Amino acid sequence: MRKRLPLSVVAKPTGAACNLDCEYCFFLSKELLYDAPRQRMDDDTLRRYIAEFLAASNDGEVMMLWQGGEPTLRGLPFFRRVVELAEEYRRPRQKVTHAIQTNATLIDDDWSTFLAEHDFLVGVSIDGPRDMHDAYRKNRGGRGTYDMVLRGYHLLQKAGVRTNILCTVNAANQDHGVEVYRHFRDNLGARYLQFIPIVERVNDEDLAVAEAGWRTASGQRLLYRQEGAAVTSRSVDPMAYGRFLAEIFEEWVRHDVGTVFVQDFDAALSAMFGIHPVCVHAPQCGNNVAMEFNGDVYACDHWVEPDWRLGSIREKTFPELVSTDVMREFSKKKNLQLTQQCRRCPHLRMCQGGCPKDRFTTSVDGEAGQNYLCPGYDHFYSSIRPDMVAMARLVRANRAPAEILDPQVRRSLRPSAR
Repeated sequence: MRKRLPLSVVAKPTGAACNLDCEYCFFLSKELLYDAPRQRMDDDTLRRYIAEFLAASNDGEVMMLWQGGEPTLRGLPFFRRVVELAEEYRRPRQKVTHAIQTNATLIDDDWSTFLAEHDFLVGVSIDGPRDMHDAYRKNRGGRGTYDMVLRGYHLLQKAGVRTNILCTVNAANQDHGVEVYRHFRDNLGARYLQFIPIVERVNDEDLAVAEAGWRTASGQRLLYRQEGAAVTSRSVDPMAYGRFLAEIFEEWVRHDVGTVFVQDFDAALSAMFGIHPVCVHAPQCGNNVAMEFNGDVYACDHWVEPDWRLGSIREKTFPELVSTDVMREFSKKKNLQLTQQCRRCPHLRMCQGGCPKDRFTTSVDGEAGQNYLCPGYDHFYSSIRPDMVAMARLVRANRAPAEILDPQVRRSLRPSAR
């Protein structure tokens, strides 16, 4: 019997190719890793991937994740083939579901009908109201993309497609948390949200190029690597990030628990019970790998770099790939490299030191490897702790977390009330 794994794979059918040119996008430069002028997953690679992934996955629901670049550039026929092959290779006790992350600019009636018919979960990248979204999310002509995105988003809604909004938190929107949240909730009717901090790490000598959208004066793109201790001006300020989340949480906990679902808040409540559904705040890395258009597999979507290439699905099975020395080293370093400041922090069980890609500052003890976002995490977790304790008490009593919307219940269960 083949070994089966609790494995998540981010598959990139178009590699780094995208029809937009968002200024903060680290992945656009990954096209430089390959000589192929047109980075597209072929049918043989797709078949091999789906067969191997489903063979390595457990019974029950198995989610296939499609990202980019912009995955819709691969076209509808490719994704019809995805559905066909998944049905061919799934075991009787497996239910295959699909999720795709898109900028939504290429969504039309045919796309939305297909995605609804096959119950895709569609993540749409939107950074807030028009001015905040258009600050960095531009097309190749340098123009904002808000109207294009909203057109596609509304087509998805009209077709009944399950959607969530992925919002990056950056210098343009970091001081407007509640405004961003209300825009999504009230104007766009969004009920599932996630907020991703933009941290563009860079060496001092490359900072000027990074500020220019990672392009040199001649237009050549600079390959992004997780190196350096400087950040671009687009990057979120750590404390502003913490305030952004805390302000949204206060709005959410007063009005929207049980009707709006924010990944950051769901993950925090899960952490109260020792469950870590989001890799950023899990004790170790290693269950979320990335696969490029040609079948190359990397330890993480944020570490698509030669040093962290595990091999190719054309040469090895997924159990073999995640058992390599490279993967073992990658998996264990997250916990082993925690600073002493992290180890004695009261929020460690919630935060777990954050993503290793952001650990490039110095701790209060002078120790290297502190998370850049640490001040923000500290503010956020300190702010939400009383309500998280209250909701955890509700869950332990087999009551719904949404009961916290009752001010009397909230007051009675928060630690400060005792």
